[in-house]
Amino acid sequence: MPDSPHICDATTEDFQRLVIDGSRERPVLVDFWAAWCGPCQALAPVLARLAEAYGGKFIVVKVDTDQEQELAGQFGVRSLPTLLLFKDGQAVEEVIGAQPESVLRELLDRHIGRDSDAALARAESLVAQGNETEAAAVLQQALRADPANQRIAPALAGLELRRGRVEAARQLMEGMSAEQREGAPGKALVARIGFAEIAAHAPGADELRQRLSQDDSDIEARHLLAARLVLADEPEAALRLLLEICAKDGKWGEAAGRRGMLAVFDVLGDEDELVGRYRREMFNLLH
Repeated sequence: MPDSPHICDATTEDFQRLVIDGSRERPVLVDFWAAWCGPCQALAPVLARLAEAYGGKFIVVKVDTDQEQELAGQFGVRSLPTLLLFKDGQAVEEVIGAQPESVLRELLDRHIGRDSDAALARAESLVAQGNETEAAAVLQQALRADPANQRIAPALAGLELRRGRVEAARQLMEGMSAEQREGAPGKALVARIGFAEIAAHAPGADELRQRLSQDDSDIEARHLLAARLVLADEPEAALRLLLEICAKDGKWGEAAGRRGMLAVFDVLGDEDELVGRYRREMFNLLH
């Protein structure tokens, strides 16, 4: 039995009680593992740290697949480690393979409420009302109260970017862990900061469009305008400009067109339809 009140082993006999019934009270993360599995051994301390960090807001239940082959077959486990997150009696998430702590935190935070999440909701409401200064104050207080909530710092940094406070956003980003920066919100933040730095001393969007109307070969204007468009939440227009840079001169600015497109993909996230479409267009153009 694991030496933690938040981690336990399960067999066929008690799986229903520990996992299915238990998940109606709080989420249960089931770890299908085996003693011979190296990645399983690497994942174990990560799960132990998370179980302690969340203080019982979820439970880790470990299933030794060598001993419980029937359970592994019942849930279609074909690769180890496999993690299944149960909530309200149902499996709601599946993760295959050893994952960094940041990825697992994102998964857990989608299903586990934190007191500081109310601050995030409050800040979003204030931003919608146009009160960005008060929203920033709410997030700053939440970050001091719950620095372990990995959604707060990216949200605050994103808000600072909206307010034109690029250096403040960068300082928040640099204060994050490497794993946090490598998660989807962190990657999006890093990319947006990069675009903000490109646009910091650039002419306005109208002036850049005027430059392009006068000289269609002006690659620098395209690059600067793309950065401004990303910050103005016009990603598709930015991607078109960056793809044009790739077509006109793929080596310009140390492949700035390609690097810019990859950064926009980070801003959007892999699930966005634009990412798949423009990734194919970029591949076809460059190959």
